[in-house]
Amino acid sequence: MAFILSVQGKQPVFGTDCFLAPNATVVGDVHMGYGCSIWFNAVVRGDVNAIRMGDRVNVQDGAVLHCTYQKTQVHIGNNVSIGHNAIVHGCRIEDNVLIGMGAIIMDNAVVGSGSIIAAGAVVLENTVVEAGSIYAGVPARRVKSVSPELRKGEIERIAGNYLMYSRWFDQSNEIPNRRDPDQA
Repeated sequence: MAFILSVQGKQPVFGTDCFLAPNATVVGDVHMGYGCSIWFNAVVRGDVNAIRMGDRVNVQDGAVLHCTYQKTQVHIGNNVSIGHNAIVHGCRIEDNVLIGMGAIIMDNAVVGSGSIIAAGAVVLENTVVEAGSIYAGVPARRVKSVSPELRKGEIERIAGNYLMYSRWFDQSNEIPNRRDPDQA
């Protein structure tokens, strides 16, 4: 069963139809929407500040979500895929975004809707990624726009696949603190 831990009276809250891998870690002030999945060895650490996730967010194997104490929070929109071993730290990720494997998103960065952050990219602190753009490199820079084909073929496909994958696993182990997504 996943490691779920309260910190200073704050405990994770999960939307319906979420999947937590048996060795996933979710700590503290974390709220997830409907259909989210936290995969093997992923860590979502809301111990020093809040982490808010929309619907259909997948945090893939080995990824880490964290914040900076009393300074930054993590806000993630709907339909977001966070690739294997990525680090999302104290930033805002808008809707329909793909964060590539091993990418790093630093404090106060904003990743605009419909964007792709390439594998291994480093989005520096305070960077604003233009909506519908692909950013790559170290430091990450805009390389081109996301075409409708790329959006459907990558962003939407991967988010949909992870929702499907999560349903392959036995979810009979009840996750505590579930809430109906229609309730605030």
